[in-house]
Amino acid sequence: MSTIDSLMTSPPVTATAGELLRVAAKRMHDHRVGSVVVMEGSRAIGIVTERDVLRAAASGAATSLVSEVMTAPVDSIDVTTTLPSALATMRERGYRHMPVTDHGHPVGVVSLRDLMRVASIGPAEVPRGLKGVVVADTEVGDVRGNEGFYHYRQYSAVELAERRTLEDVWQLMIDGSLAATEIERQRFLTETIPLRTITLAIHELLPAIASVSEPLEGLRTALSLAAAERKLRPVIDIHTSQRRADALFLCAVTPTILCALHRLRRRLPVVPPRADLGYAANYLWMLHGTDPSAANARALESYLISTADHGFNASTFTARVVASTGADMGACVVAAIGALSGPLHGGAPSRALALLDEIGSTEHIDEVVAPMIERGDKIMGFGHPVYKTDDPRSVMLRGIARRLADDEDSRRFVAFAEATEAGVINLLLRMKPGRQLRTNVEFYAGVVMQLCGIPPEMFTPTFASSRVIGWCANMLEQAADNKIIRPSARYIGPPPPQPIPHVA
Repeated sequence: MSTIDSLMTSPPVTATAGELLRVAAKRMHDHRVGSVVVMEGSRAIGIVTERDVLRAAASGAATSLVSEVMTAPVDSIDVTTTLPSALATMRERGYRHMPVTDHGHPVGVVSLRDLMRVASIGPAEVPRGLKGVVVADTEVGDVRGNEGFYHYRQYSAVELAERRTLEDVWQLMIDGSLAATEIERQRFLTETIPLRTITLAIHELLPAIASVSEPLEGLRTALSLAAAERKLRPVIDIHTSQRRADALFLCAVTPTILCALHRLRRRLPVVPPRADLGYAANYLWMLHGTDPSAANARALESYLISTADHGFNASTFTARVVASTGADMGACVVAAIGALSGPLHGGAPSRALALLDEIGSTEHIDEVVAPMIERGDKIMGFGHPVYKTDDPRSVMLRGIARRLADDEDSRRFVAFAEATEAGVINLLLRMKPGRQLRTNVEFYAGVVMQLCGIPPEMFTPTFASSRVIGWCANMLEQAADNKIIRPSARYIGPPPPQPIPHVA
């Protein structure tokens, strides 16, 4: 079987840590390669890829040094590695370029694209759950788990949540750019605000849906009906502009349907949307029927922005899989809602709050949580499959919770949540040394939503009301450059063909 030396670019194009990035980038361009290996003497200490160069250019770091953008320390792959093993390694670790070494000395570079091009080696062995496997290129955003950082397009998601409106971020995700002027912002609002309204035909069906299902379950049915009424067509049959229009409609009407279903389930009259309110304030208005405070509206808006997208999570991947079949945008969103409804995905905020209720007071942390750790139970609100450090969303929401706590009861509640966070982390460190488990977005999401007056049964629906924006951005990207997503499975049953038994 061929080894990596048959495919690698050799010798590697190199740079030094002290060089200007633009000099190294020109060398990459001149040699027509996608990366340079950063050397210190005869030892590789880092790697710079095309994406690193583009990221630096987007941030305006024209005078950056190679050392400021390189990935370090650098993983390498041995020259004797077989092509299937190299492909599996790069997929598992999420690398696009890796230096190739011979007895520790760099002798070349191999790219994931080159490996994929020659991968007539049968289905690749990949980790369970596709962890670390790169399945698509995207411009929507990314999560850098080791750094505790994630972004929407080229902007920090946390910074957007702190400085921009949800409508601005919605426009960024769908159209690829932020509003630069108030006129641009108003143009987008003028386009989307009318789409919030539920038609009379759908409105008349909502009481029956609400009587038999919780809001998130009902959303699947109601959104299917709304998509059918609007005559959404398969994405492969329509123009880009129509796909965008369908996406805006689904994003705009989802919060209205969710709030209507919630109120109908409680036998309360539906509160129609208001054109004079922003996305988050309007959500609280439709939920409660009273004008929200500016603090609550802004807190919810920051939360909604922070959860609009987050890499190729289960629901986003589901949306892209369905979009890859050419289905209509409504079908894609409904499928994504099904994935989000799972307790291991979007269903955790209310469960994290339930854990706080079960603990009750800080002296009961060990008593409640230690048996869970011993049994191997998942502790809702702690741990994340991507982040190896603090979840930046949790850090931001903790600060929002502190600012929202404006009376003695809410301050006591936030203080208890923070003490529980510290207590559980300490307990995990004692009982599971070596495992870096921190609070994830669900822990403080529940705290913030409760402080905003959102009931626990609406935590996951509220999550869905913003995540639909990320789904739609990914669906549009998938449809624009489509290839049906059709992976393979490894059969492990009895060897076929077996004789078919007779019926006794």
